Parts: sequence; structure tokens; C-alpha cells
Amino acid sequence: MKKSYLLTPGPTPLPPQVMAAAARPIIHHRTPQFQAVLKEVEEDLRYIFQTKNDVFIFASSGTGAMEAAVCNLLSSGDTVVTIEGGKFGQRWTEICRSFGVNCEVIKVEWGKAVEPKEIKSRIDRESRIKAVFTTLCETSTGVVNDIETIGKIVRESGAVLVVDAISGLGAVDLQTDRWGVDVVVAGSQKGLMVAPGLAFLSVSAKAWKLIEQAKSPKYYFDLKQAKKALDKTDTPFTSAISLIVALNEALKMLKEEGLENIFQRHKRMAQASRAAARALGLELFASTAPSDAVTAICVPVGIDGQKLVKTMRDAYGVVIAGGQAQLKGKIIRIAHMGYIDEFDLIVCIACLEKVLNQMGYKFELGVGLKASQEVFLK
Repeated sequence: MKKSYLLTPGPTPLPPQVMAAAARPIIHHRTPQFQAVLKEVEEDLRYIFQTKNDVFIFASSGTGAMEAAVCNLLSSGDTVVTIEGGKFGQRWTEICRSFGVNCEVIKVEWGKAVEPKEIKSRIDRESRIKAVFTTLCETSTGVVNDIETIGKIVRESGAVLVVDAISGLGAVDLQTDRWGVDVVVAGSQKGLMVAPGLAFLSVSAKAWKLIEQAKSPKYYFDLKQAKKALDKTDTPFTSAISLIVALNEALKMLKEEGLENIFQRHKRMAQASRAAARALGLELFASTAPSDAVTAICVPVGIDGQKLVKTMRDAYGVVIAGGQAQLKGKIIRIAHMGYIDEFDLIVCIACLEKVLNQMGYKFELGVGLKASQEVFLK
């Protein structure tokens, strides 16, 4: 018999209460019963997003919400800033260009956070910039960006700030309104502890001014239509009913725990992951601005990173993520977001030690476990 432990940066494990909610008998989405659920979900999403603005729900992955942000804010020929510090920063550029938007790309070395002063320099140099697209947590590298400082810079310009918080929301602090973030994009399958299939956008009044002017083609992702429906506690098209019912349960759990406790829990998990890696003599890929949602660790010289991930998964049932693009086989990524607790992490570190030992990497068995336990015992 082999148990499974999921420690990937999406999807993440689902709490039993959330799975049970998703398994309830289906109801119709144009009913008072579903409207009551949707009303609760909207209220709790605003709590998690730390905003008073509307939060829109789409039946899609987080990338759908990224596309919705682009096509609703912009027209072909507009100019924006995109920050490419990883695979998902690159996705902003790819989506923008697919709609004919000109991108002033800030390329950041993978494993490092963007320097906010570089964004200020681009905005000061190019007056036509309508939006700045960045990420809270770059999932591919385990880096967190300084959104608070970026928000101050963008707020002073005429541009809007759009943040991909798909892997950060519910794990890393993001004070949407206070930090001046105009659009926040998120997904259901990470810190929010729900299965993949829901995407979210919060939209500020400043962003709505751009939406009113934008001429990019859209239909399903049209926020004007979504706004008309939301004002009636509804969705413009068929709702992902069971996922939203499950989300309602997950949000109740998160609200009961409280944002400050959530962020502290994730911070402690991240500290334990980093401590274990260092004790094992492994280098952290994101050395200067590591995220509390996922830890990226460099694979030791002489070790096959892809084989390491495969062996942990197939032989022992411990599922972590490998590197993407040019980092394939070079890093591993251990998530500690959502419904992952310290004992899941301890199992993961024990498995990592076992497989590294089997693959010939030399270290003292148990040092990673000891380092992580010391963090949890503080």
C-alpha cells in the first residue's frame, strides 16, 4: 500500500469539508438557493483579496482571468510594461501580444525579484504606458515581488497595476486596496484549497475607466457583462456550481483562521523548508526574495532532477514539482500553501532525504528533518 502526498504548487490538497461540499447534490444556478451561496462567496472573496471592489468569478483556470484582464483593459496598439522573471511573467507578455498590445518588457534574472526602480524608470521614460503587469509569487522560481513598493510607483502614474496572484493569494499578504493594486488575478487550486476550474479578478475604479475605453474583442470574458450579472448576484453564463459550493466551504475555513494566522502559518512552513534545504547542503534558487508559498531548491551537481521528482512520486507517493523551461531538471519546487501542514512537509523532507541518499548524494541522514523540526518547535 502506498499513500499519496501532494506538495505541488497547484493543484494543492483539498480539505475533507471542501470535497464533501463539492459532492453535494447539484442545484440550479438561476435559483435563490445558489444566489445565497454566491452572495457569501463574494463577501468572503473580498475579505481574502483585502478589497472593497467587486471580485468576478469565471469558470476557467487562472490563465483565463489573466486573458480577461488584458482584453478588458486594453486595445490593440496600447503600450504596457510586463515583468518577465519566470514562466508566468512571460505569460503576461504572450497574452498581451496576442491582442496586439505593445510590451515594454523588463527581463529579470530567474530566481530574483524585480527592482521596483526599473518599473519607475520605464514609466518615467514612456508616457503612453497604460498598465503594468507583474506577479506576486512567481511559481516557476519561488520568488515573491515587492508589490507594495510597486503599487506606490504605479499609483503616481496614469497606469493601472495588474498582479497575477494565482499562487500567492491566501498564502502571501496582498493588501489590494491599501497597496493600490487595480486588478488582482487568482485561481482556485492553490492557496484557496479548491479543485482547478475557477478564476477570479478584482477590479478597481481606476481600472474600470480603462475597461470603458478598451476595444479588444471579448465575449465570455467580458467584464461589462459580468458586472451586470454580479449586480444581480448572478453570473453571465452557466456557473461552475459545485466548485463554487466547494469554494464557499473553503473560504469559511480561511476566514475562521484569519488572514494574519494564515500568513504566519505559511511563513513558518517556508522557513522550515528553507532550513531543511540548507541543512542538506542544498542551495535555494530564490535566495534574496523567497516566497512563502513555494520553495525552489537547486538540484545537487551530479543528481538527475527529473529522476529525483519521478522517484519520489512513483516509488513513494510524494509529489513535488520539478523545474520549468530552462530550469527543467535543475531545481525542485516544494509547495507549502493551502491545505498542506507541517507533517506533510516532514514526510516530504524524509522522502527527499531517502531518494537523495539512494541517488548517491552524500549527507548525514536526518539533518533536514532535524532542521525543519527545530523551526516548528520554536
